[in-house]
Amino acid sequence: MMTDPISDLLTRIRNGAAVRKRVVEVPYSRLKLDIITVLKDYGYITNYKVVTPETGFKTIKIALKYDPITKASAISRLERVSRPGLRKYSGVDSIPRVMNGLGISILSTSKGVMTGKRAKQENVGGELLCVVS
Repeated sequence: MMTDPISDLLTRIRNGAAVRKRVVEVPYSRLKLDIITVLKDYGYITNYKVVTPETGFKTIKIALKYDPITKASAISRLERVSRPGLRKYSGVDSIPRVMNGLGISILSTSKGVMTGKRAKQENVGGELLCVVS
């Protein structure tokens, strides 16, 4: 049994980028899909696809993004902030800026999963899931 599926998602993406894999496969969940959608919207991954193999368990295939010249990954930092043992909640006034605005923070709010910038616009706080740069 996995105690922290979000941390597992982030680790699989980090490890895949470290060995320059083109595609990473993770088990499906709605929260993971929402996080991956935010990553795609902000250009950190190329694409994703939900796949149902013969076993019947849905998975998400994530196409990682690299710089065509330097072959560097688009994701340089991917950290889990809130974890099952210590949840981190952030009000609308205390949502952190990542790399002075060059990165994004991903929050789970009452209006869904969104970036810190959008949460400030919507005037909602929530659980700070991870930071990406």
